[in-house]
Amino acid sequence: MVGMAGDTAIRLQCYRGVLMSGLKWYAHRLQSMGHREMLWRATMPFRTARARGSRGHNVAELVDALDSAEALERFRSGVDRPILLDRQRAQVIRDENPALVAALLSAADLAVERSFCFFGYPAVTLEQPIDWHYDPVSDVRWPEVLSRKINHRIFAGDVKWIWELNRLQHLPWLAQAWLFTGESRYERAAFEHLDSWMDQNPPGRGVAWRGAFEAGIRAISIAIAVQGLRDSTELTASRFERILRVLAESANRCWHDRSLFSSANNHLVGEMAGLAVIALMFPDFVSSASWESWAVQTLSSEADKQILADGVGAEQAVGYQTFTVELLYLVAALLAQRDGHAPNQIVEAIVRSSTFLFAVVGDQDPCPRYGDDDEGFALRLGPEAVRSVRDHLGIVSAHGWGVTARGTVNDTLTRQWYRAMAQSSSAELVGLAPALSAERPASFFAPDGGLAVLRSGRRRTTMDVGPLGYLSIAAHGHADALAITLSIDGQDVITDPGTGSYYGHPEWRPAMRSTGAHATVCIDGQDQSLNAGSFMWLRHARTRVRQVDLVTGVVDAEHDGYTRLPGKPVHRRWLIAPSDDWGQLVVDMVTGNGHHEVRTNWPLHPSLEVQRIPFGHIVTRQNVGVSQLLYSSTAPLLIDEVRGDVRENRGWWSDRLESRMPAWWLGAVANAELPIVVATLIVPIDRRRIDDLFVERCDEYISVCWAEDSDLRTVRIDLAPSAHATISIQD
Repeated sequence: MVGMAGDTAIRLQCYRGVLMSGLKWYAHRLQSMGHREMLWRATMPFRTARARGSRGHNVAELVDALDSAEALERFRSGVDRPILLDRQRAQVIRDENPALVAALLSAADLAVERSFCFFGYPAVTLEQPIDWHYDPVSDVRWPEVLSRKINHRIFAGDVKWIWELNRLQHLPWLAQAWLFTGESRYERAAFEHLDSWMDQNPPGRGVAWRGAFEAGIRAISIAIAVQGLRDSTELTASRFERILRVLAESANRCWHDRSLFSSANNHLVGEMAGLAVIALMFPDFVSSASWESWAVQTLSSEADKQILADGVGAEQAVGYQTFTVELLYLVAALLAQRDGHAPNQIVEAIVRSSTFLFAVVGDQDPCPRYGDDDEGFALRLGPEAVRSVRDHLGIVSAHGWGVTARGTVNDTLTRQWYRAMAQSSSAELVGLAPALSAERPASFFAPDGGLAVLRSGRRRTTMDVGPLGYLSIAAHGHADALAITLSIDGQDVITDPGTGSYYGHPEWRPAMRSTGAHATVCIDGQDQSLNAGSFMWLRHARTRVRQVDLVTGVVDAEHDGYTRLPGKPVHRRWLIAPSDDWGQLVVDMVTGNGHHEVRTNWPLHPSLEVQRIPFGHIVTRQNVGVSQLLYSSTAPLLIDEVRGDVRENRGWWSDRLESRMPAWWLGAVANAELPIVVATLIVPIDRRRIDDLFVERCDEYISVCWAEDSDLRTVRIDLAPSAHATISIQD
């Protein structure tokens, strides 16, 4: 009895914790909203009920107005609609790209056997027929109740896994495999999976219908796959009618339940892309013309908002930038094939994004990793587990809307399908993108997105001087203002640690998006911005750029994120990376009042090892020296390093969602009265001996000096009250 009572008490405590956590989340969410959004959300139940009362009737009208047999014949003929997957194109792709096709067939074979692998989780084989509500990784079955009653934020299990399964993005693999081989097992598996999904997921019930975004992404998969299977004998009129009902329901949800206000990020683009694809590929619906108009107008507007003028994604997350652009690209490609042109706003956004990403990666530099990355695909045509920036650049270049420099882009099956589509189009597609050479881009600054890139030889250094993220919740941004990355010879040295987890390992989430996980300064163990939930920030650190000098290699910026703390600390950072390749000097000044802990952090790539030396670290890769880091401060300094700490979740690197591996995080900590200045010198290991790094600060300047063998090198930063400082380097 005592044991049962104890279990009950623990259970009640857990329930109480979940309840309080939920109430706290809702309170924070309200704080992130404006008055218009509050009113809109408050009236949403009434609008939803009213829409639901007519929505079923509308869906019935949409489908019942059609003669299913005639609609199927028009669908098979491809009349009045753009075509992506096509048997004739498949034959050309198969003959010209045997390796790409072989990889696709391997993935399709696994899908036939109901074997799925998502994110960093192990592969699983599902029962026949597939239970679309069961997550075997977490051993959780999601309830078959009204979708709006499912709180995915607190439900046991990883909702990302079950959503990924229910996006049905393997169906285009099966459709392609059938087009490439003609083997009936692929078409049978595709329709068996789709039939069982429709049987188990009536509209509005289950986690698969939790939100218009999932409906939109899934609709893209269904529409593209069924188009590839359009001349299959398995596609009967009755089956086609069922598919039309699902797509009509999805279209209505994409529009009526679309993401607005503070939620109008990539989700809105996904919803409108799904709506546009349905409208374009199924023009027989009486509402298709309206759907297309609404979707394309919204996408054109969002293209300007979500891809900034300098080509940076507004969400401050590279993975979401490529995802968003590929959604825009899919719709633009379909419109270009049908009409001979695509909306300028959408195409220009694709070009802006491609130009920026090419400038960051060049021909051999590592792909940027800042912000969240959930490995999302707009459309999965190839079998690759993740979409790299170079994969993405190759895809959007297929229509002449991106970089075509050899060595910069990867060839993928997705690129081949779009390329075949572009070649069959009457549109004038080439020439919209600027002429981008295959040579490594020079240093540059993206002022809207806030990324400075300094290059010297085989070295690339970046500094983040941009906003936290997009809209009031900045859902996918990380608290990484003024963070630095360093790559040498095409390999990461100082890096962004990645995303870690969304739902599967909730204890990883706050650690990996925190200030302390990034190559910046953390004060008193606090984040620069105020974390209010796994996908919500309340108070955003605001960055002020004082100077970016690409010629001398100097970036000077500060942020106000810590002014909420006692003494109102302000962090200002100078990155000095001159083109003569003597290394990088990072000077961090924290002003304000009172006693504070000031910690610099330098997260390394997991392939690197470290050796402690007096006042610094030696960094090696496979016993070969890479860099030397030396630290000095105007206050007593404690040097530390951490790797794979499971208690505080420090010292990790994540290249896949829900996966991580140990990696060194180096740093130095000062506990003292403000102001404090910390200098970090990062030099190639093959340079002359570096000793005696010293920093001092007075009212007029900061001076940093060190010895290279018998020579003395000095950097002086004049702290004039003007907008930026004067920096002089003396040998």
